[in-house]
Amino acid sequence: MMSSTKRLLSLSTALAIALPSLAFAEPSAELIEAAKKEGMLTTIALPHDWCGYGDVIASFKAKYPEIQVNELNPDAGSADEIEAIKANKDNKGPQSPDVIDVGLAFGPQAKAEGLTQPYKVSTWDEIPDTIKDADGHWYGDYYGVMSFLVNKDLVANTPKDWADLLKPEYAGQVALAGDPRASNQAILGVLAAGLGKGAKAGKEAGEAGLGYFAELNKAGNFVPVIGKSGTLAQGSTPIVVAWDYNALGWAKTLNGNPPTEVVVPASGVLAGVYVQAISAYAPHPNAAKLWMEHLYSDEGQLGWLKGYCHPARFNAMVKAGKVPQDLIDALPPAESYEKAYFPTLEEVDANKAAVTAEWDKVVGANVQ
Repeated sequence: MMSSTKRLLSLSTALAIALPSLAFAEPSAELIEAAKKEGMLTTIALPHDWCGYGDVIASFKAKYPEIQVNELNPDAGSADEIEAIKANKDNKGPQSPDVIDVGLAFGPQAKAEGLTQPYKVSTWDEIPDTIKDADGHWYGDYYGVMSFLVNKDLVANTPKDWADLLKPEYAGQVALAGDPRASNQAILGVLAAGLGKGAKAGKEAGEAGLGYFAELNKAGNFVPVIGKSGTLAQGSTPIVVAWDYNALGWAKTLNGNPPTEVVVPASGVLAGVYVQAISAYAPHPNAAKLWMEHLYSDEGQLGWLKGYCHPARFNAMVKAGKVPQDLIDALPPAESYEKAYFPTLEEVDANKAAVTAEWDKVVGANVQ
């Protein structure tokens, strides 16, 4: 039996590269001073119960009390973040985001549209090459796998796989944690369902996933409501398809009221990477760079792990003995992750194009 640490190292082999010894770099005094002079950082789409963001933001504020954190629209999706940069190109006011946190497919899109500026954090070499732009326009920060969060007060038999959700006993119970026309989490939920049907990652799995959700909708099992901890607790979405770190974070917040269960499906286990970028039009570019330094520091990376996410520098930090065993042990069982599939950027892009273009036509459910 592999140890938890070994298992997690094997889990991220798809992201692994030869890693140098752990860096101890700190942001320069000049950058800190310039950021303090700007006095503000504007973020967008960062729910506090997502991947430990609440504590990560709090630790940044504690470290740099001179910088006010202006948080825009915590529940926005990746597409909304891109639109916010576009809409505020000529606006240096508080509605213009300095930084974005988006799904992997949205990083290259933002760069291609001239919406990002390059910056390489001091721990740059420890971010795997497969999840970062060589020029520093976007860079992976954390990842998780798609899972089911279940309200055990309302669901007698916990579903174990995608096929189970089609059963009549789950009528009016299954929701996605976002609008699949705009939310990266929901778009990749459709891809995962397609993988669960045996389709190849990319356009094929996107189309198979659309077929799956059309079937789920036709059966009356799909609920066109954006699922989150509140809707799960209220009973309007007793089963939510969400990233494992969101599901685990919500379960922790609910604290047994209602009782919950988090399940990684038996097939179609999809791993998803989220990336960071700085807006080309950032009103506070130095504060944005300092924020990135914080996110990719040892403290920031362990913050993701505390929020049940796997940080981008995980391999390097384990190798250096910087990851406490209790954080590893708080994640779901080792075997749940052994089949995790890391799609390529091309596969993510092809799936996104298929899902966002065809959802209305194939599934016809207006998720909101």
